[in-house]
Amino acid sequence: MSTKRHNGFSKPSTGLLHSIKQAFELKKNPIPWVKAFSAGLCASIPIFIAVLAGEFSYGLLASLGSFTYLYMFNEPYALRAKKLFFVLLGLSFTVGIGTLLAPYPYILAIVVALAGAFVTFVFGVLRLPGPAAIFFVLAFTITTSMPIDPSQALLRSWFVLLGGLLSLAVAMVGWFFKPRGPETLALKRLYMQLADFIEAVDTNDFSKARHLTLMRIKEAGSIIHAGYISWDKSALYKKLYLLYEEANIMYVNVLKTCAAGEKRFSPQIAHTLRTCATRIDKLDKYNDLEDSLDDVGDSEVANNVKEVKKIINGTSKKIPEKNKIMIPPIRRLFKGSVHQNSIIFLSSIRYGVILFIALLIAFTLGFERSYWIPLSCAAVMLGSTVISTFHRSIQRATGTIIGVFLATALLHFQPDGLLIALYILMLTFLTELLIPINYALAVLFVTSTAIFMTENSTQIFDVGHFAMIRITDILIGCMIGLIGMYIIGRQSASSRLAHTMAKTIRSQIQFMVLLFSEKPKGLALKDSSELRKMQTNLNNLLILFTTALGEVSADKRSLEYIWPVIFSVEQLGNLLVSAMKVDQRVCLTDADLAQLLLVFEMMAKSAEFNQEITIREIPQIDGFPHVVKEIKDLQGALQLREQSITNLS
Repeated sequence: MSTKRHNGFSKPSTGLLHSIKQAFELKKNPIPWVKAFSAGLCASIPIFIAVLAGEFSYGLLASLGSFTYLYMFNEPYALRAKKLFFVLLGLSFTVGIGTLLAPYPYILAIVVALAGAFVTFVFGVLRLPGPAAIFFVLAFTITTSMPIDPSQALLRSWFVLLGGLLSLAVAMVGWFFKPRGPETLALKRLYMQLADFIEAVDTNDFSKARHLTLMRIKEAGSIIHAGYISWDKSALYKKLYLLYEEANIMYVNVLKTCAAGEKRFSPQIAHTLRTCATRIDKLDKYNDLEDSLDDVGDSEVANNVKEVKKIINGTSKKIPEKNKIMIPPIRRLFKGSVHQNSIIFLSSIRYGVILFIALLIAFTLGFERSYWIPLSCAAVMLGSTVISTFHRSIQRATGTIIGVFLATALLHFQPDGLLIALYILMLTFLTELLIPINYALAVLFVTSTAIFMTENSTQIFDVGHFAMIRITDILIGCMIGLIGMYIIGRQSASSRLAHTMAKTIRSQIQFMVLLFSEKPKGLALKDSSELRKMQTNLNNLLILFTTALGEVSADKRSLEYIWPVIFSVEQLGNLLVSAMKVDQRVCLTDADLAQLLLVFEMMAKSAEFNQEITIREIPQIDGFPHVVKEIKDLQGALQLREQSITNLS
C-alpha cells in the first residue's frame, strides 16, 4: 500500500499542456454586474470631477484610491467597513511614503518588501478575501515613475484618501437596505445547493454536487463567522449561525447515509430545503413555515430538515438567549501566528523575500518603468501553490500582451480627459466582470486601465516604446515570482494535510489534559504553550485545506470526505477554548485521562495514515457533555472518511 493511498490522496496526471489548459479555463461563477459597474464608477468619478475642475492629474491620483473598492467581496458589512477603511488608509499612506522615499530606491525596496510581507500576514491571519498586498505594492512603486518631489507627499496622499472614501461609501450602500444581506445570501446559496446535492445522490452528478456543496459550506462558514458582532443581541444572527451549523450536520448525514448503502432520498426533502432557502433572507419577517415532512419518516437527514424549519420559525430549542459564539481576540490570533511553524508567518516571509529580490533586480539593472517588475512578481505570488503561481504567470503574461496592444490602439487617437475617464470606467467594469470567470481575460483590461493611468500621470507620449517596456517588465516579474515560488514553496498543500490533521488532534488532547487535570498555581491557560500550539495547528490545517481545494494535483473526492473531519476538529477546538473560560472545571482521574489519550492517539493515526478506526468509549466530563459529543462526532467523521476513501480505491 503506497503512502498516497494511506493519506487518502491519489495523484492525477498534471502535464504541462493540462496546466496551460487549466489556466485558460472559463469558470462558471456568477457574474457580478453590480460590483463591476460600481467599481467602474469609483475609478472614473474622480477623473470626471477633476477634468471639470481643470485638474486632470489630481483626478488620476484620486482614482488610485478607487483600488479600495477592489478589496470588497461578499463579506458582512461590519467586516467590510473595517477592512475597506484600513485599506484606504494604507493606500494613502503608501503613496505618501513612496513619494518621500522615491529618491532612495534601495530604502524603498526594503520598505515595500516589509509592507508586502506585513499585509500578506494580516490578510492571512484574519482570513480576509481579496488581492492582499498587490495594490499596496502598486501604490508604493508607482510613485517612482512620478516626478520626484517629496514635498508633494501629503497632497498626493490626500487625493488618494478622497478616492478611497468614495469607494468606501459606494461599498456600504447595501447596508441601509439589508444589514445582514451577505450572510443571508451565502446561506440561501448553501441550502439551494444542499437540495441539489440530495437530488444528485445515486446519479452521475453526485461527485460534482458533493464538491459544490463543500465549497458552499466553506463560503458560508467564513461569512457567518466574520459577521459576528458582540453587541448584536438580535435573534437574526443566532438563527443564521444555527442554520449554518445544521447545514454542516446535514452534509455529514447525507454522506453517512450514502456510505451505509441507501441510494435515494424522498423528493420532498429537497423541495422543502428549497422552500426554506427562499425564507432565509426574510428570517425577521416570516415565522409560519408549514410542516410538510410528516410522510418522510425519521431519517437523520429528514430530522435535520425539520430542525431547519424550526430554526426559521423561531421554535427551535437550540436558539440560545445569548450568542455563545467563540471568536478569538485579534491579539491572540496575531500572537499565535508569529511562530516558526505557522504557515501564514512563513508564507509572509517568503512573499517579502521574493518581492525584495524583484525590487533589487528592477532597481539595480536600471530597467525603465521598473515598478512593473515587482508588481508582476507580487501579482503572480497571489497563487498559494507552485501550480497556481504558474497559472497566474501564464494568465498575466498573456493578458498583459493583449492588453498592451488594446491600450496602444486606444491611445493612438490621443483621447482627452473625459474620454479617458469613460475608457477607465469601461475597462474597470470589464475587469471586475471577468475576474470570476478567468484571470487572464481580466488582466487584459487591468493592463489597459493601468496604462491609461500611468501614461497620463507620467506624461509619456511614446506609446509603442512604453508598451514594449511594460511587456518586458511583466515577463521578468512573472519569472522571478515563479522561480521564487518553485524554490521556496514546492511542497503541495494536499501532501501536508494528513500530517497536519494528526498534529492538530494531538495538540488538542495536550490542551485537554491541561484543562481537566490539576494545574500548578499561577498557570494562565490563555498564555500556555499548549493553547498556542493547538491554535497554530488549527489555523495551519484550515489554510492547507482551503489551499488544497484549489490545487490541480489534489484528489477532490478525498478532500470532500476530509471536510467533516476538519469541521469537527475546528468545532472541538472552539469548544475547548470556551471551556477554558469556565472557572470550575472537573479534574478527570488518571484512568479517564489515559483513555482520552488513547482515543486521541488512535484518531491522530487514522487521520495521518487513513487507518481503520474503532469507535471507543469516551469518559464522562461533567459539565461539558458537548465536548464529549464532539469527540464522538470526530471519531465518526474519521470512520466515514476511511470507509469512503476505501470505497473510492
